[in-house]
Amino acid sequence: MKAVRLILLICHLGILFLLFAVLLNAYIPPRVFPWFNILSLGFPVLISAYALLTVFWIFMWKKRAFVFLLFGLFFFSATQRWFNYSSTKGDSDLKIITINAKGGKFGKQEIEKYINSQHADLVLMQEDGNLDYQFSGLKKARENPLSSLYSKYEIVGYKEIFEGLYSEDFNAFADYTDLKIEGKGYRIINIYLQPFKFEKSMVKLNGDSNQDEQKVKNIVKRLIPTFKIHQDQIDIIRKYIDNSPYPVIMTGDFNAVPNSYEYYHLGKNLQDAFVKAGKGSATSFHDYKYPLRLDYIFTSKSIEPISYQVDRSVRLSDHFPVLATFKILN
Repeated sequence: MKAVRLILLICHLGILFLLFAVLLNAYIPPRVFPWFNILSLGFPVLISAYALLTVFWIFMWKKRAFVFLLFGLFFFSATQRWFNYSSTKGDSDLKIITINAKGGKFGKQEIEKYINSQHADLVLMQEDGNLDYQFSGLKKARENPLSSLYSKYEIVGYKEIFEGLYSEDFNAFADYTDLKIEGKGYRIINIYLQPFKFEKSMVKLNGDSNQDEQKVKNIVKRLIPTFKIHQDQIDIIRKYIDNSPYPVIMTGDFNAVPNSYEYYHLGKNLQDAFVKAGKGSATSFHDYKYPLRLDYIFTSKSIEPISYQVDRSVRLSDHFPVLATFKILN
């Protein structure tokens, strides 16, 4: 039993080290060391294993349990970005829906019916396929196959953020639309970062050690270059956040998980609506049997999140729709 406890202690310390390494994504970019960003994908597994081992030490009445509990506090915020509980905070002024529509392949009419039933003020879509959706009371701001905004508010400015950068290997999209809401200007940024272009067959392990090993290598080979591209794309997007003359609402499919470099640096000086007002799991991509939160809504401090929901009652694409309400502060 002593030997087992020693092995578990070594494992626990190793997991603690890896969890701290995930937090370094706030400081170390992928072009310097991309492996920390890869670790962010494993955060749900790492924190679950850490919690189970901590419970084990508690039941064993070991003093080290209190040490691990103390260190566990460092990961409270990191865990909250995946799973959270918050009650609705009152009345709201603004309702937003964001969804990666996967080109409408799951059904254009189903998407229209669902969104019309929600009575949102803003609908932001990624991979919308440039389909002509009919949403009650909302008008489409711009035509683009990778991103669209439907709004009931007056448009006072617009720009494609990656204009002139598109190529065969550049499949991302980002734009901003400046709107007048209740007489005040707000910048709405819609983001679809570079996709990894994985298919299920590429990531599903089948038990053959040689094939599985090759699949893992291929996954890493695809992840690392994409993370580096994300860094460049974020540098461009940040200019339009930092220099915005208006409060910012940023939504989209970041193709990145919480605690990643993308999360920390896109969300810098903004608030994550899920952390402020979310309930349950923030997992929004359901095509793989693994928790992946890829879809986000961030806002400036003057836009208070009231509620945030990942609606798992419908499957309109391989992403669940995200619905959030906000109170606009004076």
